Amino acid sequence: MIDFNYETDFELSNEAKYAEWISEVIASEGKKEGEISYIFCDDEYLLEINQQHLDHDTLTDIISFDYTIGNEISGDIFISIERVKDNAVDFNVPFAEELLRVMAHGVLHYCGYKDKGDDHEKLMRSKEEEKIAMFHVKQ
Repeated sequence: MIDFNYETDFELSNEAKYAEWISEVIASEGKKEGEISYIFCDDEYLLEINQQHLDHDTLTDIISFDYTIGNEISGDIFISIERVKDNAVDFNVPFAEELLRVMAHGVLHYCGYKDKGDDHEKLMRSKEEEKIAMFHVKQ
């Protein structure tokens, strides 16, 4: 089950479409869907989580807590809408595309993909692009 929660004014326009897409992303990696919660928030909210749980005093676009057991993907994915907006400007991409990238990124971590080191980062970026393309395919 894919669940969406909001700790900011932002809301997805079509939750069902996003949930269906995330389900497809999980299936495309040969995994089973468990309980995945997306929590959309602001920088301050995510910074507090970063400080309390990870001992990092930096802003970030996403923090994910992985509760995956075996092949069943589960977890909480916190996304700062402020960071996503800023990153979209920095990377010169539409906000909607950057949001998809970050949403896919969290699930891809649960599927076993890493992003530390050049080779891992290249594979993660490639997988993100592949999953973003899936969103735009008529479902």
